[in-house]
Amino acid sequence: METSTRTKTLSLPPFDKYFYYFESVQSPAEDARFLEEVYVKARGRVPLVFREDFCGTFANCCEWVKRSPRHVAHGVDLDPEPLAYGSEHYLTKLSPKQQERIHLHKSNVLGNKLPMADVICAQNFSYFIFKDRVTLKKYFKNCLRTLNKDGVFLLDCFGGPKCQEPNEEVSEQGDEPNIFDYYWDQDTFDPLTHEGMFYIHFKRKGEKKREKVFAYDWRLWTLPELKDILLEVGFTKVDILWEGSTEDGEGDGNFVPVERGEDCDAWVAYLAAYK
Repeated sequence: METSTRTKTLSLPPFDKYFYYFESVQSPAEDARFLEEVYVKARGRVPLVFREDFCGTFANCCEWVKRSPRHVAHGVDLDPEPLAYGSEHYLTKLSPKQQERIHLHKSNVLGNKLPMADVICAQNFSYFIFKDRVTLKKYFKNCLRTLNKDGVFLLDCFGGPKCQEPNEEVSEQGDEPNIFDYYWDQDTFDPLTHEGMFYIHFKRKGEKKREKVFAYDWRLWTLPELKDILLEVGFTKVDILWEGSTEDGEGDGNFVPVERGEDCDAWVAYLAAYK
C-alpha cells in the first residue's frame, strides 16, 4: 500500500508586540541584579523595596520579587494596556507569595501619592517624554521625595553623534522558528530642541515588515543636563556609569562610574543619583 508523506510547516504564533519588545530590548534578570549591585556598593546593604517608573508590563518588578522573600516591588504606569498584559503574562508565572509582593499603580509619575522605595528606576529612556526642564525637574524632585533614607535613583540615557541624525538599525533576534528582525528607527532630529521621533518596527520571517509598532516622541537630554538637574533638586551625588567595551569595540554590559567618557558614535550610560 502506498503511503503519502506530508511536510509539516511550522506556523508562527499570533503577533504579540509586547513579546517581541521583551525579546528585543529587555533583560529583567540582569537589570534587577545590576540595580541591586549599584545600591549595595554605595550603601553596604541590600535594598528591599523597588519602584519601576514607566513600568509598562512591569517585567523588572517580577524579577525583583524573585530575589528573596523580603523583596517588594511597585510598578507605576499610566497606560492600562501594558499593565493588563503584564498581569496576564508575567504575574501569573510567579508564586502566590511573590505575587503578593508586587503592587501596581495606574498613576502619573508626577503625582503626589507615589510609593516610597529604596531604589527607583526609569529605564528605556522613558523620561525623555518630558521635553521641558520644569517638568523633568518636577519628576526628579518627586523621585527624591519618595526615596527612603539612603535611596538611589537610576536612569539610563543614550547619545552620541549618530543619535543626532536620522538613521535606522536592524538586528536579528529570537530562535527558530520565531526568528525576527528588530528595527530601531530614528526618524527625525531637531538640533535646536533635541527633539526627535523614534520607532520600533518588527519583521517576522515570511511576513511584511510591521511599521511603527512602538512610537516615541522624545527630547534627547544630555548627561551634563541630567546631572545638573539631579543635583539642583537635592541629590547629594550623581555618578555616571559608563559601559565597558569588548575587543571588537562592542558594549560589554558592565557599567562603572567614570569621570570621562569615550568619544563614541553612539553610547548608552546610566546615571545613579544618591539621596
